[in-house]
Amino acid sequence: MSKFNRRDFLKFAGVAGVAASLPLTAGRASAAATKARVVVIGGGPGGATAAKYIRSADPSIEVTLIERNQHYHTCFMSNEVLAGVRSLDSIKFGYDGLGRHGVKVVHDTVTGIDPVAKKVTTQGGQTFAYDRLVVSPGIDFQWGAIEGYDEAASEIMPHAWKAGPQTALLRKQLEAMPDGGKFILVAPPNPFRCPPGPYERASLVAHYLKQHKPKSKVIILDAKDSFSKQGLFTQGWEQYYKGMIEWVSGAQGGKVEGVDTKTMTVKALLENIKGDVVNVVPPQKAGNIAHVADLVDEKGWCPVNKKTFESTKHKDIHIIGDAAIATDMPKSGYAANSQAKVAALAIVDALNGREPGTPSYVNTCYSIIAPDHGISVAAVYRLEVGGDGVQKIVQTAGGLSPKDASPEVRKREVAYAYSWFANLTHDMFG
Repeated sequence: MSKFNRRDFLKFAGVAGVAASLPLTAGRASAAATKARVVVIGGGPGGATAAKYIRSADPSIEVTLIERNQHYHTCFMSNEVLAGVRSLDSIKFGYDGLGRHGVKVVHDTVTGIDPVAKKVTTQGGQTFAYDRLVVSPGIDFQWGAIEGYDEAASEIMPHAWKAGPQTALLRKQLEAMPDGGKFILVAPPNPFRCPPGPYERASLVAHYLKQHKPKSKVIILDAKDSFSKQGLFTQGWEQYYKGMIEWVSGAQGGKVEGVDTKTMTVKALLENIKGDVVNVVPPQKAGNIAHVADLVDEKGWCPVNKKTFESTKHKDIHIIGDAAIATDMPKSGYAANSQAKVAALAIVDALNGREPGTPSYVNTCYSIIAPDHGISVAAVYRLEVGGDGVQKIVQTAGGLSPKDASPEVRKREVAYAYSWFANLTHDMFG
C-alpha cells in the first residue's frame, strides 16, 4: 500500500469529483423519449448524492427522492454541537438544492418495495414505479442487544448516533450535569457508523467539561480492544484531558451487558457503574426498509455487487452508504458520498445501454480532539476480483496524521475539517 500526502489526496478526490459531475451525452435518450425512472430511498449523504449525480449525468432520467424528514442533520460535526462549539442549525440541511437539479423530492416514509413489479409504496399511500431503485437507508439500532436498552430508554440514555433531536437531548443533559459528575459513553461493537466517532465525542465532551465542570470525568466502556486512530486520540487526551478520560477495553471489562435507566447504572462485565449522563451507542444494522425488503444477509447488512452497488439479492436495486457491505471501506458520510457517485454512473450507464466502467473510491475522516487540534485519515480504494470471482474493495493508498505533528499542523487540520465539511455538504445538498 502506498502513502500519499494531503495535496495528493485532495488532487485525486477533486479529479474524481469533477469526473463524476460531467454530463454523459453519449447514448442519451432524446427529450421526447419516455424517461427512465429512478427512485431513491433515503435523503442522507448517499441518497442525496446519488439523486443529484444521476440527474447531472443524464437529465433525461426522472429521479424521485423519498425521504421522511424535511431536513437532514449530519452526524459528522454533531459532536461539536455537544461541546457547544457550533449550533444544531449548522448541521441542518434541506432539499431545495436537489430540487434545483431537477430531483423530485417527496417527504414520506417508504413501507414496502416490490422488486418484481418494481414499485415502492409509502405510508402516505403513494406508489412509485421505477426502472432502477437506489436504497440508502443508513443504520438502525439493534434494540434489546443491550439488556434494558430499547427505543424508550434512548430518551433517558441518548444514543445521539442519528443527529437531530437526540443531539439536542444529550447536549441538555450535559448542561445539567453537576460538576464532579460522570459521563459514561458506551461504544458499540464493529461494524458501526463512523468508527472514530465515539472517541471524538469523548474528546469534545471532555473539552466542554474542562471549561465548565472541571471536576467531572468521561468513562468510555468499549466492547472492542482497539479503535480507529487510537494512538492519535490517546496522545491528544494526555495533552488536553490528562486524568479526565478513561477508556476501558473489552479485555479490561468494558463490554456492557445491560443498563438500568431508573438508577442510571451501566452493567459492565466486571462492575456496575452509575453515571450522571449515560450515552449508549448500541449495536447497529442496516436501516429498517432494507430488512422489510429482504435486502440483508444473516448479519443484518446488505450484500452488493461492489462494482455497481447493485443488490446481490434483488435485481435493479442499488444499496449504498452505511447499509452496504463494502469490505475495506468504513461506514462514513464521505464513503457514502463516494459510493453514491459510483452507483449513479453505473445506473446511468445501464439505462443508456453501456457497460459500467471500473470504479475507484475515496474516503477521508476528520476528528477534532480540541478546538485547535485535528487529526485525519484518508484512503483511496480499488475493486479487486479474485480468481473465485469474489469482489473486494481494497485500500491501495492512504495517509494518517503524523503523531509528531506540530501545533500549527494540528490547528491546520481543524481548518481542513471545516472546509471539508462545507464542501462535502454542498456536494450532497447544494
